Amino acid sequence: MSQQSAITSFTRTITVAGGVFAPGHLGELTQYLPFELVDDVLAQTRTMQQRLRLLPSRVGVYFVLALGIFPGLGYERVWDRLVSGLGALRLVRPSEKALRDLRRRIGVAPLKALFDVVAGPVARPTTPGTCYRRWRTVAFDGCSSLLAPDRPRIRALLGKHRRGRSGVFEGYPHLRLMALCETGTRALIGAVFGSTHRGEPYYADQLLPLLDDTMLLLADRAFTGDDFLNRAADTGAQLLVRMNARRRPAIWAVLPDGSFLTRINGQTFRFIDVDITATCADGTRIGDTYRLLTTLLDHRTDPADRLAHLYHERWEVESAFLALRHTLFTGRVLRSADRCGLEQELWALLTVYQVLRRAMCDAVETRPGTDPDRACFTAAPHSATDQIITATAITGPAPDNGGIMQAVLDNLLPSRRPRISARKVKCPMSRYGVTPNEPRPLPSRNIARLDITVIPPSAHTA
Repeated sequence: MSQQSAITSFTRTITVAGGVFAPGHLGELTQYLPFELVDDVLAQTRTMQQRLRLLPSRVGVYFVLALGIFPGLGYERVWDRLVSGLGALRLVRPSEKALRDLRRRIGVAPLKALFDVVAGPVARPTTPGTCYRRWRTVAFDGCSSLLAPDRPRIRALLGKHRRGRSGVFEGYPHLRLMALCETGTRALIGAVFGSTHRGEPYYADQLLPLLDDTMLLLADRAFTGDDFLNRAADTGAQLLVRMNARRRPAIWAVLPDGSFLTRINGQTFRFIDVDITATCADGTRIGDTYRLLTTLLDHRTDPADRLAHLYHERWEVESAFLALRHTLFTGRVLRSADRCGLEQELWALLTVYQVLRRAMCDAVETRPGTDPDRACFTAAPHSATDQIITATAITGPAPDNGGIMQAVLDNLLPSRRPRISARKVKCPMSRYGVTPNEPRPLPSRNIARLDITVIPPSAHTA
């Protein structure tokens, strides 16, 4: 009985910035966004405080980042999380108005600059699932499910959706986020956002300068305009894009594997038509036809069936949006009610997402041969929030029994299983339902075998 009543005492050392700068931290994530980086960004954007008071600009940057980690809490509750592990310092608690004024004083520029610094590929070229041959696979896609507050300033900026032909506006204003994603790790190479009244190609055009000759771009049928394809090819990146099946390009030369070459505005491309049949574990057979365009012209080094398999990697960008929109931000409406605050909040959210991906990739790469898509995104932000509250590992290594790295490694997912299911937005009020005559099943099913058959041009003309 005496052993059950025994107690243990221990102490720990917390290293934080001195004085009024102490609340400026993100736990272990501070090592990816160190004090020196934040100060440099503030200096370059000319938003450093002129007089040192209770809320320095550096603290404001970390506070805005913390708002993205705790989306369901108000300003004062988020501040309490930042200082809960610093009780011995007896810091003054600012009012909600003071924290709002701090956000306005900082503005958008430092958060945008911070994202530009941390954005980019995070995996080594030798990391499994990162590259196809010598090219790093990346993908374009857009997400229009981010919701902004239904306020006059936001409605004037973003507009609202109409309900059918009634002309009645409904719901929250939607925001379109366009991202260029590293498919192997789902990290962001770049991002832009704006009103949904602009199409995805308009925003993707702004991300084209981020492409280079080390990348292979995967894209869907939204990015098949002739001018867009030529501009993308001019960046030096290789392309693998799904085309509309109704398109009938001129056939310049038929290759031995059944693909053929054509020219679009003076640029040579290769078309691949494939019939894909998935056999499920229960014996169900589901087929579809894909038409792919690529700048990889050699059928010997890049066989048609291999490229058809590779195109499936494009869907990894959808997993990135799922983690950003539903796991990190828990599907909530953004909190900012004006344009400046909305942009600041989004850049902060994207920055937090990116540093979490960096931490996850660093963890996976400590186990050679592990594919980054086995890293569980849910484990990373949960561990990060715990360390913010306890002010752990701000400037030094995480404890042996904790930290983001340990949380990720302890919760590795099993190897990816090939599965198939119908595309359906799981919302009872959604404008998007299941496609009529959808052959794919509503519940997800495992694929036992995948057969890919290249369709030669003669089969189309016969």
